[in-house]
Amino acid sequence: MVAVLIWVVLAVILVVAIAFIYYYNRFNLLGNRIDNSLSQIDVQLKRRSDLIPNLIETVKGFAKHEKGIMADVTKARKALVGAKDISSKVKAGDALQSVLGRLFAIAENYPNLKANENFLELQRELSATEDRVAYARQNYNDSILDYNNLCKTFPGSMFAGIYGKQVREYLQIAEGEKKVVKVDFE
Repeated sequence: MVAVLIWVVLAVILVVAIAFIYYYNRFNLLGNRIDNSLSQIDVQLKRRSDLIPNLIETVKGFAKHEKGIMADVTKARKALVGAKDISSKVKAGDALQSVLGRLFAIAENYPNLKANENFLELQRELSATEDRVAYARQNYNDSILDYNNLCKTFPGSMFAGIYGKQVREYLQIAEGEKKVVKVDFE
């Protein structure tokens, strides 16, 4: 009888130890996935930032009198490069994307620029980078979802309290980006 009780106690201790180890490792794994996702956003924003000087130089050759937009693009790129935390990087990246949209709209007025192979390649690279930024943001938020689900569901919530883990914030879309674009064909 005593031997059976000892085996039961040892089995319970083993199950509890395995649960503690499992949840400790799970929180760390998900935390690392979030950090990696955040890093991927940073890498793609840097990549986009690095393409901008080449784009500006290409456009300058064709649109010499469009100095205002060039200054805006340079200023937006500088803000992105100087951003310190992820929320300010995302905000600066969104501002840069907006200015680039204006730059590409101006390019429509210059047929030779639109046909320039260097400009077209840079435009393709920026478009591909935007897709990568969007994917990295989605991956980050998916990682946050997994982590937050673990923090909020039982028994994960119990272990989150034990390990001091808190729910993390999603990347948010700026209010200005949520507005519906008005298309007018008049």
